[in-house]
Amino acid sequence: MSLLGFFLHLRAQKQDYSQYPVYTGDDLGLSWSPEKSRFRIWAPTASAAELRLYTDGQTGDPVAVFPMEKKEQGTWLVTVPGNSSARFYSFRVKINGQWSKEVTDPYVKAVAVNGGRGAIINPALTNPPDWEKDRGPALQHKTDAVIYELHVRDAGIHESAGFSNKGKFKGLTETGTRNKDGLSTGLDHIAELGVTHVHLLPVFDFHSIDETRPDARYNWGYDPLNYNVPEGSYATDPYNPVIRIREFKEMVQAFHRKNIGVIMDVVYNHTALTETSNFNQLVPGYYYRQTADGKFSNATACGNETASERPMFRKFMLESMLYWVKEYHVDGFRIDLMGVHDIATMNLISAELHRVRPGILLYGEGWTAGASPLPDSLRALKSNAARLDRIAVFSDDIRDGIKGSVFIHDDPGFASGKAGMEESIKFGIVASCPHPQVVYEKVNYSKAPWAAGPEGTITYCECHDNHVLWDKLTLSARDKSEEERKEMHRLALTLVLSSQGIPFLHAGTEFFRSKKGVENSYDSPDSINAIDWRLKSRELDFVNYVKALLDMRKQHPAFRLTDPKAISRLIRFTDDLPAGGIAYTIRGEEAGDSWKQLFLYFNGTGKPMPLSIPANRKVFILNNKLKTEGSDGNLNAGTLLQLSPYSSTLLYLD
Repeated sequence: MSLLGFFLHLRAQKQDYSQYPVYTGDDLGLSWSPEKSRFRIWAPTASAAELRLYTDGQTGDPVAVFPMEKKEQGTWLVTVPGNSSARFYSFRVKINGQWSKEVTDPYVKAVAVNGGRGAIINPALTNPPDWEKDRGPALQHKTDAVIYELHVRDAGIHESAGFSNKGKFKGLTETGTRNKDGLSTGLDHIAELGVTHVHLLPVFDFHSIDETRPDARYNWGYDPLNYNVPEGSYATDPYNPVIRIREFKEMVQAFHRKNIGVIMDVVYNHTALTETSNFNQLVPGYYYRQTADGKFSNATACGNETASERPMFRKFMLESMLYWVKEYHVDGFRIDLMGVHDIATMNLISAELHRVRPGILLYGEGWTAGASPLPDSLRALKSNAARLDRIAVFSDDIRDGIKGSVFIHDDPGFASGKAGMEESIKFGIVASCPHPQVVYEKVNYSKAPWAAGPEGTITYCECHDNHVLWDKLTLSARDKSEEERKEMHRLALTLVLSSQGIPFLHAGTEFFRSKKGVENSYDSPDSINAIDWRLKSRELDFVNYVKALLDMRKQHPAFRLTDPKAISRLIRFTDDLPAGGIAYTIRGEEAGDSWKQLFLYFNGTGKPMPLSIPANRKVFILNNKLKTEGSDGNLNAGTLLQLSPYSSTLLYLD
């Protein structure tokens, strides 16, 4: 019987994985010292296992093959005496009389180019100077965070970025980078903008890019190969296993020096490979869920879904994330398709990560891309968000409320003139928390509040998936002028940055970034994905507008409430507004804000909307424009305020 035939046989037999032994030690993978290298793998169904050592990372025959000894709880162990640094390695196991393909161990922490073989290195060589002093930012509350989503290659591959190390980790360490007009780009721009955290699209070792030709194609990286190793195509030398690790750490260190945290986008819900993955070659079937007929389940729409509820994959997820926090000092994780994972695993991970890094940010997608055999009641879905421990969930309610359905390209939202979206926006303003003035049956998706508190909601209107905001507006408001669409864009971001919860921005939105109409640009070329920093010069007024909103949020705790009861008590919506209008007040003084009362007005229609202002109020934003320096900035009692089409206005009393 071939190995593939054996896999199919296991499927048909509906293997009882609950009977597999669970390894409770903490030394899976390679444990290195100058005196010896110790290797342990978990392969409970194997009858034999071997370690193969190489001098080359890709080619050649092994220089030594070491049989491994069967040990406790399904593990196999071998110790190689002496200093084996600069060697490469792989494993094979024999199951049902057949040898598997050579694979890395899932726990591998350094690899050769393209990740097919593990690398034996001295970990101390990967630390940049002063690494032991490196610390991420400490926020008092999670709602103090503002997240900026960025792809490493996108940030600096365009010539306008002015990077020396284009498309690399090292490029994001560069300071003083400028576009041709002398405006900051890259790291300096992100720091000047005022965000607290940068969210990096996958930066672990992924499968789709040939690291020997990193410019030959593009990918977002949602196809995991080796979870505990940085991606080699972002390193200046992918052949050197030390370089990619050190340069990743240098990038983290550079962000931390700017007081910006680093969040990793992690994809534990599926693997790039299925039958031939290192997980499946070592322990066939175990790490993946199966359907009733024994086939690989596919709630991820990527060919497989992992089984987080099984103890050894739960252990892997936990130990992997702990490793990134301890070894690489990362400050948070965005969990891709978190709805695939079970609640118990996510809460265990949260408890352990918070123990190590109390201020860590954890959030994920509260949905799947297909049906799963694990019951909905057990999974980390948006509907179960209140049962998650200190883990936030993306709000598709406010996302599509603002800009329209991501699945219907020409569908507008509140910001682009769609009627009937007011309750969805109000639901988002209060961060999915209970509020007596939200009419839940009129909310687009959720018919009840789902967040236990505002820190449980990621408030956003765009991300890497689907169309970026500017392209969505181009499709859904194609009959409007460019200037009108820019007003819609301003309204959309003002809603995101003035609402409760944790706001989330997609890189380049502050200067109307476009991907030329491409919806999901995961494998589109740089001509589509690269950030064009010339736009910053062209749209500097809007960049400054977004910076002012971020500073406003930082300075005024009324936008960062932490208690759902305070949200219900302090925020009051105005009744009887014309259709397409939303207005509300925040009692800022009770929130400890220097603005004693805040007044927010949003006009989501294409027509002016008159409102009578009953008392002296100071202007922060008037019809999508900041109060200019030197202007009086007051509105007199009894003023009839004309809200411009597609506009935001923010007034206050101090």
